[in-house]
Amino acid sequence: MSRRQKAPLRLLSGEERNTLGRLSRLRSTSAAEVARATALLAVSDGQSYTTAARRAGRRAGDTVARWVARFNDEGLAAVTPRHGGGPSVRYGETQQRRILAEAERTPDRARDGTATWSLSTLQRALRQAPNGLPAISTHTIWRALHAAGRSWQRNRTWCDTGVVARRRKAGTVTVADQDAVAKRG
Repeated sequence: MSRRQKAPLRLLSGEERNTLGRLSRLRSTSAAEVARATALLAVSDGQSYTTAARRAGRRAGDTVARWVARFNDEGLAAVTPRHGGGPSVRYGETQQRRILAEAERTPDRARDGTATWSLSTLQRALRQAPNGLPAISTHTIWRALHAAGRSWQRNRTWCDTGVVARRRKAGTVTVADQDAVAKRG
């Protein structure tokens, strides 16, 4: 016989039951969310914590007990996992938006020193900006772009093909290659 549950699951509303049922069947969401939804539904159907844990692919009922306690406090938000350890998140949503805004901006040749963004030039621009991120790495920038669904090849800014600014003794001269389109194929 199992122990008495310290925090039994509260009665689910119809909307909560439908949402948990939908989440438990989804294949496009994280496995952690599916497992939590499956376990919570099993507990609401009268299963023990141990049985619910096994149904969700876990070994111990203590995990399900923590999920139930969190669900009682937070509702459906408890199904989404939180930060699971390791170093704390250094660049939150505000900084992620700042990175994306900088990547969407067309670089200024005089200020940024480039006509197209690369990860290193984007890093330099973010580090030197007055409201920038002084210690950001290129890997963090790449992760932010990747998480936002951006591909560097698809969303890169490009300069005109065959047009280049050359430094001469008399100053900067713009040189255009007449055969640039033919050379590209």
